[in-house]
Amino acid sequence: MTERPSVLVPIRVLEGESIPDGVPKLLADAHVVLLGYHVIPEQTAPGQAQMQFEERATARMDELEALFEEAGATVGRRLVFTHQAQKTINRLSHEEDCLAVLIPDTVAEMDDVLVAVRGTVGIDRLARVVDGVFAGTDATVTLYHVAREGESEADAQTLLDGLADRLTDNGFDDDRIQTRIEREQDPVDAIIDATVDFDALVMGESDPTLSTFVFGLPADQVAEQFLGPVFVVQRERPESDEEQAE
Repeated sequence: MTERPSVLVPIRVLEGESIPDGVPKLLADAHVVLLGYHVIPEQTAPGQAQMQFEERATARMDELEALFEEAGATVGRRLVFTHQAQKTINRLSHEEDCLAVLIPDTVAEMDDVLVAVRGTVGIDRLARVVDGVFAGTDATVTLYHVAREGESEADAQTLLDGLADRLTDNGFDDDRIQTRIEREQDPVDAIIDATVDFDALVMGESDPTLSTFVFGLPADQVAEQFLGPVFVVQRERPESDEEQAE
């Protein structure tokens, strides 16, 4: 198995949001970066909010951190008071060098995992997340691709086989890997439709707007139709972005 993948877990720390059942066990082999955040009004300075709420937020973070450590995960943590939650999540995922951001949901059984492969970008990062999180389970992993117009069956299969090879090279059991190709459907709609048979979803960030898709309004659509955890594998940050200060 590869080294522990770093997974960012954002939690609205002062709004009663908790870690769903089964999530700490799911991330037992990961390095969890616990992001406790609280959205404050535009007119409130972050420093002012920190002075007012830090003690209560820190106590809650201690409780959440213990849940992951007891399950076997290593844990890092950040506490942030922010005006823009999504911008903070994006920034922290890069600052902490996280391979994926988790949208947590209750985990009962972990038998079948859907890995939506949208392109060649990030195949290595997808493999590291899937191997790092699921290699120690008995789950079957289905590598899933929605073929573009004009994309041949052979090209689509080559894409999925490339990811399968990376997983098996890392020691993932070949018998637990399946592939599936879909056509003639919008990729996002196809992924949502496919999730009905699965316990967890891993999807790659194949374009700069995917985080908006996951954490914006369409995320509600995903949550309504797929009641399970979603791992969003992050693109490697371009150097030009790293050089810019927020």
